[in-house]
Amino acid sequence: MSSPLYQQRNRAFIVTGLGIALLIAIFLSPFASKDPDGLDRVSEDLKFGEKALEEQPAQKLPFYALFDEYAVRGVPEQIATPLAGLAGTLVTFGLAWGAGKLLVRKPGLPPEDSLSEK
Repeated sequence: MSSPLYQQRNRAFIVTGLGIALLIAIFLSPFASKDPDGLDRVSEDLKFGEKALEEQPAQKLPFYALFDEYAVRGVPEQIATPLAGLAGTLVTFGLAWGAGKLLVRKPGLPPEDSLSEK
């Protein structure tokens, strides 16, 4: 079993890491380059951007109404990008936390296979 001190250190590490990630997302995201990235840049360079689908698949997602590229729709430009960075960081953390809770077995517990044999 893990000790309370270990759990406390682990929790402090996670909270500190999340705090740093949130600070980066909020305060550094406004300084991100406005130049196209990844496939957008390649599509411009090779001139196949005009062949894009009229209705992009991303437009069918439920959160499309909230986000526009790397910003939040309907919010002043100065806070739209930091707000999107905050939301993206929290969603990513939540997904990783949830996956960890589902996939990692607690120490000291027998595997599920050995429980079904009894």
